[in-house]
Amino acid sequence: MRLETERLLLRPLSYDDLDDLARFVADPETMRYIGTGGARTREQAQATLEWMMDTLARQGFGHLGAERKEDGVLVGRSGLNVWDPANWTITRLDEAQGKVEIEIAYLFGREHWGHGYATEAASAIRDWALVNLELERLIALIYPENVRSIRVAEKLGMQQAGDADMAGSQLLLYELGKSPAR
Repeated sequence: MRLETERLLLRPLSYDDLDDLARFVADPETMRYIGTGGARTREQAQATLEWMMDTLARQGFGHLGAERKEDGVLVGRSGLNVWDPANWTITRLDEAQGKVEIEIAYLFGREHWGHGYATEAASAIRDWALVNLELERLIALIYPENVRSIRVAEKLGMQQAGDADMAGSQLLLYELGKSPAR
């Protein structure tokens, strides 16, 4: 899975990305609205990277590195998460025990915020998912205080459709249904 936008190359993650990803997730501000919040160690970053690489290999979709075309710098990652909505835990298609929800997700290093990369990458992921996975719906799980991600979801055409309790945190659930024009 490789996608290209005007400014970004979305490509499979590799161990070469560990230094950049570890730096991104070590920043408490970058991680404030990711998962249960809080900075992560390099070991946690490596475990997450390995999980993402394995997930992409196993199910044919997942997270991709977002590399700026002009200079090859990794600015973040974007992709699709598979959630078990019974308890809002992340899973994989081959491990799911029933109905799943597919989420558009992303993380960009704080020094790369404010350039529109999240919207650009998430739009490409959305378009690919709706065509190639034949999904009826995509979601985004967003902390209510995360106004930046709410704006991205709205730019993607998503609308608030409820909430979700993830490990005691109340998140907003945004959704995008497949339009007849797609």
